[in-house]
This record gives sequence, structure tokens and C-alpha cells, in this order.
Amino acid sequence: MSNPKLMQGNEAVAEGALAAGVLFYAGYPITPSTEIAEKMAERLPLVGGSFIQMEDEIGSMAAIIGASLTGLKALTATSGPGFSLMQENLGYAVATEVPCVVVNVQRGGPSTGLPTSPAQADVMQARWGTHGDHPIIAITPSTVQECYVLTVIAFNLAEEYRIPVILLMDEVIGHLREKVVLPDQLTIVNRKKPDVPPGEYLPYENDDSMIPAMANFGDGYRYHVTGLTHNQKGLSSGNPEVTKSFMQRLTQKLNPYLDRIQMVEEVQLEDADLILIAYGCSARSAMEALHIARGRGLKVGLFRPITIWPFPQKQLEKYVGRKFLVVEMNTGQLAGEIERIFGNKAVERLNRIDGELITPKEVLDKIGGVCNV
Repeated sequence: MSNPKLMQGNEAVAEGALAAGVLFYAGYPITPSTEIAEKMAERLPLVGGSFIQMEDEIGSMAAIIGASLTGLKALTATSGPGFSLMQENLGYAVATEVPCVVVNVQRGGPSTGLPTSPAQADVMQARWGTHGDHPIIAITPSTVQECYVLTVIAFNLAEEYRIPVILLMDEVIGHLREKVVLPDQLTIVNRKKPDVPPGEYLPYENDDSMIPAMANFGDGYRYHVTGLTHNQKGLSSGNPEVTKSFMQRLTQKLNPYLDRIQMVEEVQLEDADLILIAYGCSARSAMEALHIARGRGLKVGLFRPITIWPFPQKQLEKYVGRKFLVVEMNTGQLAGEIERIFGNKAVERLNRIDGELITPKEVLDKIGGVCNV
């Protein structure tokens, strides 16, 4: 391990991206994510990479898709308004199965909202922001150390499963400064390359793995890339059987790998009567409240979904019969998902939407109300 460093969350994302092998960044500066762009602009030229400030977030998303098609690991970062502009091209990346990573440092919304204040209100946009049925991976850090580690993991997931990955942060975690220890060794995953001659290559092959090999532009494999529904050669098709085959593989391709994709942290859940569910900066307040509540003899635990999407339902279902308190800085976006699994009666909510943090005291007071103490 390297010597510890004091690092900001956004800075840690940039360092993690460089460690993962990123050589291309395209973006448009927007609070509270701008430090990621600033750091990448400074560092990428020193390692032979390219940084480009685009005219807007539509172009930024298009640019990283193009860079990834040539074989580069590509990153962009934004916040709510910019994330909205990225949705059409994000869907294009999903449909064409182009690996890339999008960082969304969430702020208050809707519209311009609260540019310098935190929120967690893009949870459902991360899942369903682009139109149509589609898979997506979204992961969320709660510490600066995780900003670094999860950025590396985000690129590993994108490359292995040919999918855009969203690093869903919030303003607090993006601007927080903490001690970070950079590992000396990291597991780095690169996309699977074709092992057949160019004439036999199927860029969207529907085999048992459900994850086709990906040839880089310029490597001698000529193939078609389109957002239209396409066959295994990448050529557009309106044939119902082709469409069904394509959509089934696309929407189900993560299912065999969920155990490797879904990450959670479970704290003192064995005997917990009440399980807090929290993520991002809210998980920090929930953790502090948990320790105080335990000191008072209350059986409280914490389930922290690090992978928000695909939601780790299997891991949470182990605790059926318990009571749940979902702590989040929105009107209840993830709580709705928990209620879908367990029903409304099992789920309590603690929400805040005024641009201020949910404090440990607020969580503790809600715990007391739920537990009738």
C-alpha cells in the first residue's frame, strides 16, 4: 500500500480512473463535479491521454462512446442537468453495448435546482432515464476511499459486461476530504477481444455468455454500429424474431453475473429488529445513528447497497420479516423499490429535500419513533 493521502472525493475519482487505464475524457464543467474534469485535464496529457471540453453534455456522451469504440477506456462526469442531457446517448451506448463510465455527482433539482447543495434524487433517473427496456449498472460510494476503488470497479464492470456504468455520487462525497490509501496492485479488466477471423466475427453474437466479444475500430474487424434494433452482425432489422432475440439477450445479459456485480455492506444485521437502508452520504449519518442506538440497547442494523442497480434484492430478501427504515435525500425513490419487495407496512421512510444533510440525530429520532422508545 502507498502512503496515505488526504484527497477529495472528486479527486479520488480522477485518480481511480487513471489507475483503471482511462486515456480519454470528454465533458462539460458543471458544479459539483468540475474537479474531476480539472484533474483529468491536468493528468491525462502526462500519460499520453486526451482531454476535451465539449460544447455540452450531449456531445460529451457521444465523444466517450466514439473513444470507447476505438478501444480506449473513456470517462465523463456531470451533475443533474447534464445527466439529463446525456440520456439519449446513454441509451445508444446501452443498445450498442459500448463500455464507458459516467459519473453523476448529484445536486438538488429539478432543473438548475441547488447547484452547490447535495441530493440523492437521481436514483430512478440512473435506472430509467433513457427510454425503453434496458440494463444498467449504477454504484454509489460513501467514502473518499470508495470513490477511488469503485471508479476502478466501474471500469472493470463496463469492460467485462459491455455496458455503461454510472458512478452515482452526491455533492457531499464529491467534496469531502478524507485519508485515502492507494493500493499498490489493482485488478484491471479489459474487454474480451474476438478470437475468430474478421469474416466470421459477430459483434452482437448471442452465445451462452450473452456478452459478445468486442473488436476495436482499426483492428481490421469491419462491423456496423447502430442504435436501431439490430441482428448479430449489427445490421438493423425490424424482424420480430430478431428483435425478440436481441432484446431478450440485452435485457437479461447481466442476470448470470449478479453475484459479481451486486455489492453491499451489511452491519450488525444478525439480530437487528430494525434495518436501516442508506447509501452515499446518508449512509454515514445512518452508521453513526446505528452505533448510538446500539449503545442504548436497540437492535438496529445497516444494509448499504453499494450497487444500486441492478438492485441487490436477493441479498436483502434474507431479512424478510424485519422492519426497514430507508434513509435518503429525496422523496423516497429507493424506498419505493424496497416497498415493492416487502410491502408498505414493512417500510418506514426518512427523507430530506431541502438541500441539507440528513443528520445522525434525525436518524436516531426516527429510530426511536419506529421502535416506540
